[in-house]
Parts: sequence; C-alpha cells; structure tokens
Amino acid sequence: MSKKVAVVLSGCGFLDGAEIHESVLTLLALDQHGAKYTCCAPNVPQAGVVDHVTHKPAEGTRNVLHEAARIARGEIVDVKSVRAADFDALILPGGYGAALNLCDFAKKGAKCSVNPEIERVVGEFLAARKPIGAICIAPAVVARVAGKRGVQAKLTIGHDRGTADALAAMGCVHENRPVTEIAVDNDHRIVSTPAYMLGPGPAQVWEGIRKLVEKVLQMCA
Repeated sequence: MSKKVAVVLSGCGFLDGAEIHESVLTLLALDQHGAKYTCCAPNVPQAGVVDHVTHKPAEGTRNVLHEAARIARGEIVDVKSVRAADFDALILPGGYGAALNLCDFAKKGAKCSVNPEIERVVGEFLAARKPIGAICIAPAVVARVAGKRGVQAKLTIGHDRGTADALAAMGCVHENRPVTEIAVDNDHRIVSTPAYMLGPGPAQVWEGIRKLVEKVLQMCA
C-alpha cells in the first residue's frame, strides 16, 4: 500500500516562503517511490514579502497557504485539517518561510515560537512515533517542538555554528553533515538534510533530499 505523506509548505520563494527547488524535489522523490503526498500550509499572512530580484523587502501582503498553492499546483489543504493519524510521515522543506512563517526562528532564534497548528501537527507525529523529515532550516521548527516536549532530537542544518548552537539551546543535538548526506535519529524517527543551507545547486541538494525521502519511507515500514 502506498505511504501517505504530509508535506508542509511555508509559502513560495526561498526568501519569504518555501524553497521551491527543495519543495519540488521532495515531491519528485515521493512520487518516484509511489508515495501519496498531501501538501499543506497554515492559512495565515506571511511575516513579510521580499522582492526576489532585488532581495529587498517589498510592499504588500501575501497569504502563506495561497502562495504555497503555487508549488502544489492548487492541490493543497489548510494545515488545520491535517492529523497524524491520517498519514504515515511528515516532511518539511526549507526556505526562509520555515523560519519566518512556520515559526519566528529567523527573528528570535532559540527563543522562537511555532505557529500553533504547525506545533500541533509536528507534536502529533512525534508522539505517534511517525517519521519526520526536515530540510534546510526546517529542522529549527522540529527542534523547537521537540525540545518543548523534552525530546532530545538529533538534527542537522549543515555546519553553521550559530544555527547549530541555537538548535542545541532548544534541547536538541546537532550533527554536522554535508549537503549530499542526511542525519538520522532512529530513536525519535527524524531525518534531516542541509539542502540549500549548504548546497551550491540542485544536483547536490537533490542527493540529500533523495536520501531523506528514501529513509523516511523506510521508517514508515
């Protein structure tokens, strides 16, 4: 039977939403393995809008769910409807949106708070011991939720010292990994990979994401 995976997106665009390469490569890997995925996102305003040509803040407001629908080709649900009981695994691609819209790690570091619905969903998967995959900066979301629950998760965001120290301050253990590799926490069933925290391009990022998806699906069994 095909595994069912919830994929949490944080908008559309690496500077203020979900990293598009990471998101699409995740969906590609899931599809290649015959897994059924459901994209979801919180129905909330983005923390901000960035012009992706100038890399500078732009005027206006955008909605996280509506922007993420661009990546999902319109097939997306509000994360409020997602329950761990209905899925075999959870995967969170990165992009600054994970640290701005799913939580406020980008602004508050280890003292960040997580969107209530995202915290609920990640907490449900942790409690049910169902596999979680976290890509790029998304491990910060998992670290905050896990740390608040006394779960000392093992995670990687690559080898950035400042970010690694923040994850440790949230109660987790950071493991240095190159872009093409994954960190595996077998005790808590969490898999992570650095992706564009390190990656020079999609070929290297693909290697890490491909391995992450394969491991997450193996853990489902």
